[in-house]
Amino acid sequence: MKQLGLVSCQLPKHSYKRADSEHVEIPNHLSRQFQVTEPNQVWCGDVTYIWTGNRWAYLAVVIDLFARKAIGWSMSFSPDSTLTGKALSMAFESRGRPQALMFHSDQGCHYTSRQYRQLLWRYQIKQSLSRRGNCWDNAPMERFFRSLKTEWVPSTGYSSFTEAKASIINYIVGYYSQVRPHQYNGGLTPNESERRFCLTYKTVAKKG
Repeated sequence: MKQLGLVSCQLPKHSYKRADSEHVEIPNHLSRQFQVTEPNQVWCGDVTYIWTGNRWAYLAVVIDLFARKAIGWSMSFSPDSTLTGKALSMAFESRGRPQALMFHSDQGCHYTSRQYRQLLWRYQIKQSLSRRGNCWDNAPMERFFRSLKTEWVPSTGYSSFTEAKASIINYIVGYYSQVRPHQYNGGLTPNESERRFCLTYKTVAKKG
């Protein structure tokens, strides 16, 4: 293949690093109650991997369960608590620092580390963790990443980190939030679902 100038389109296998930090017992407070009545009640987060030319990059995303809207994200070459913390901070600031909020994720070390738990404590966010090895406990995040990878990310990955980051932001902010109809939202986009809730909420508040 080298002599003929051929390049394989098959991506190399990916494996996560084993966690070497302490495990923290945090209950599954969400318990698969994925249907919430308004924005900023429950957020979910997870991390996935994206091929960027010659190495894997990691994408952390936070979604609001109300309309399945992605509200925070971050990419880097390290799947650590700095990555997940940046995604959470983006969501927290962009949503106006909401109160009485729950954040749900799997038991990855980037969510159970002292650094990440301190960030949740600072924001006064209640933490909930999936049961070990049970992907269905965080099904909305699994569904989001499946949509991203089947609808948008090229089967051979991206040629560079810069290209990957720009494309994924375009998917999140543009296509997924503004264009793509979502079955959970009754065919509405996440943006439109939240917009209609806000209109209804304001109308009810005025009548009250």
